[in-house]
Amino acid sequence: MTQTSDAILERMMALHPKIIDLTLDRVWRLLDALDNPQENLPPVIHIAGTNGKGSTQAMIRAGLEAMGKGVHAYTSPHLARFHERIRLAGELISEDHLTEILDECYAKNGGIDITYFEITTCAALLAFARTPADYTLLEVGLGGRLDATNVITPELSIITPVSIDHEQFLGNTIAKIAGEKAGIIKRGAPLVVGPQQDEALEVIEAKAASMGAPVLAYGQHWHVFEERGRLVFQDETGLLDLPLPALLGVHQIQNAGAALAVLRHLGADEAACEAAMTNAEWPARMQRLKSGPLVEAAGDAELWLDGGHNAAAGAALEALLARLPTRETHLICGMLNTKDVTGYLAPLARQASSLTAVSIPGEANTLSAADTAAAAAEVGLTASEAASVQAALEDICATTPNARVLICGSLYLAGNILRENG
Repeated sequence: MTQTSDAILERMMALHPKIIDLTLDRVWRLLDALDNPQENLPPVIHIAGTNGKGSTQAMIRAGLEAMGKGVHAYTSPHLARFHERIRLAGELISEDHLTEILDECYAKNGGIDITYFEITTCAALLAFARTPADYTLLEVGLGGRLDATNVITPELSIITPVSIDHEQFLGNTIAKIAGEKAGIIKRGAPLVVGPQQDEALEVIEAKAASMGAPVLAYGQHWHVFEERGRLVFQDETGLLDLPLPALLGVHQIQNAGAALAVLRHLGADEAACEAAMTNAEWPARMQRLKSGPLVEAAGDAELWLDGGHNAAAGAALEALLARLPTRETHLICGMLNTKDVTGYLAPLARQASSLTAVSIPGEANTLSAADTAAAAAEVGLTASEAASVQAALEDICATTPNARVLICGSLYLAGNILRENG
């Protein structure tokens, strides 16, 4: 029987008892067995931060591709299929190629303990090293210092806004979390820093100074803002007047600023910077669903999907909903039990008329629908439960046919929806 990537990935899940176990020892061991592909990558741009990593990466990629560059990109988690994590010179990795590199990494690992993220990151690095390209965009999975991606010497590093998330792994203060993110800073490699709270910026700048890494920080070396429906970016080389990002939300202005700071550092012209705004695509970030069975079930209702899942993401969503045309808004929400549910939902209570809670299908760490509904009620939302997103949608549309419905709370739920909705 022909092997599939899914079958190998399932075997990889069994190689370590924990999903997350932060250390680089196992990664270095496997990379060594693979002849150190991390030393043969096209120039790497390494991206850490709590929110905005994927969106920033998507905008940088759009800009570089507009310059005619071949761009590798690594991101996680995937939404519908694992292949989304590995983009080779602009194209998602093929099933045959993915199966081949996963099988090679599995064999070279020799059955020794290694986490799923670690071994699949090694597989991505192997694929990147063997495929010609001009740049490699590498998104950190969790933290930075001990993340499996932190085995490279970057051309440039980026730290997007840092906020509270994954406290059980990274620490329970902004300063501690910023210290983990700052672990990607390498000696002499320039660092682009997005908007930060003071305590985060202090930690990041101190680490950069100790590593001799030149800093390009928001508010100091570059500025970005919205003016009259346009995006204005300014750095030492001048001012850009661009369209607003294709990715919706006030928070995307900041992400766009970081992407533009990177592109300008790499010598991009104004056309490439404009392409970064207009051509970027990033699913499940306030994505309007326009076709498929769920859209058909929604009838006249607007259907939106977002995978943000921490307090900062809740605040960003609230700001975006406040700017959309007035329409009664109802949430369908499923979250993981490792997240700050009330922190996420509190801002959304100001914009939503109700929340219907669901459990995330097939996800061991889902928060129960009952617990999500209880947290929603605690922050003042009218809350109920449903057995599925489809059932929740039917209930909402039966009472409010013209509603705006936002499915939200987790990238795992978003992935489930994208698979279901075709």
